Amino acid sequence: MSSINSSFRHAKPQQLAAALQDARNYTLSLFDCLAGMGYDAPTRVPYLATINPPLWELGHTAWFAEWYILRCAASSHPAAAQHPSLLTYGDDWFDSNTVGHRSRWSLELPVAGALKTYCHEVLDRVLDKLAREAATDAALYPYRLALAHEDMHGEALLYTLQTLGVAAPLGLTRDEAVHSARAQIAYPGATIVLGGEQEEGFVFDNERLAHPCYVPAFRIDAGLVSNAEYADFVADGGYQDRRYWGQAGSAWLMRQERSSPRYWRRDAGQWRSERFGRLCTLAAGEPVRHVSLYEAQAYCAWAGRRLPSEAEWEYAALSGQAGFNWGQLWEWTASSFEPYPGFVADAYREYSAPWFSTHQVLRGASFATPSRVGSARFRNFYTPERDDMFVGFRTCAR
Repeated sequence: MSSINSSFRHAKPQQLAAALQDARNYTLSLFDCLAGMGYDAPTRVPYLATINPPLWELGHTAWFAEWYILRCAASSHPAAAQHPSLLTYGDDWFDSNTVGHRSRWSLELPVAGALKTYCHEVLDRVLDKLAREAATDAALYPYRLALAHEDMHGEALLYTLQTLGVAAPLGLTRDEAVHSARAQIAYPGATIVLGGEQEEGFVFDNERLAHPCYVPAFRIDAGLVSNAEYADFVADGGYQDRRYWGQAGSAWLMRQERSSPRYWRRDAGQWRSERFGRLCTLAAGEPVRHVSLYEAQAYCAWAGRRLPSEAEWEYAALSGQAGFNWGQLWEWTASSFEPYPGFVADAYREYSAPWFSTHQVLRGASFATPSRVGSARFRNFYTPERDDMFVGFRTCAR
């Protein structure tokens, strides 16, 4: 994956054109990895609630760009498009708002070659239209939205490779060998503005409206909890001691019958980890990854710590104080995903609103997140049991 450092939020037409091409190349590269293992056919993909059939994922990303850019849809309402799709049944196949998750395995989709042709045609037309577009936030909004959407799906495709045990090509992700630094950083109480400056550029609907928030003094880890530190929790019987697990966490743990993180394996007295289909030695200093919210909370209870709130995390990330490192993995926070005051859904109406109160906020980015998407303001969100993403955590205290 190419590293394009400038944020997509303020990208101009020429930058957007390069980024859209880069994102599509990445999508196709990951799809080809999965297709090489036979996963281009939905019937060969195991049904899992956390992934989509790669063939559907491929068509959906192109359809989304076509919907908002070429078909001039002002919203995600099924009747909002002003023009028909290039695919006769495109809306019936790829509209995630009307096509249920389980049904994506049984759709009569075009073969991979035909969908790749559709992807290329959509992108060519998008780039041609973009070349004639005014360089204003309003005019560029659908292009920035489509780019962010494809970048998010690109990361989802990469964790699909991890879930299915498929090798990831070298050079398709940023360097992930970053070791965790666990010094403490103290921050005084202060009022911050959640959401930040929103007069220009692209802003996700769940980041609005910007509003002041008082954050009491706190201390937070400079880096993420490491594999070695988490292994101490495991060795101390952390998965067996229900004192560290709340009611929901205990119920989750009983269903999983788990005594270590998802991809950890005990081998000849040492911990090893599954990475894209290979069993690797667990690097003690690297951040622990693929842990659920419940596992993060249990570790914190064992360590006499807690997870930071999203306000604390944003304060630390934007403080300018040296030493606060982020971007290796997504990070669980203590905050439920809730709307900011004055929230109004954007054109992609289902992006945030359906998930309020049932999902948990994650902050930061992962090694698989394109640098153009990374932002200390970005609010990611998943359900507490999810551990398939590239996710870790850091701890905090008053």
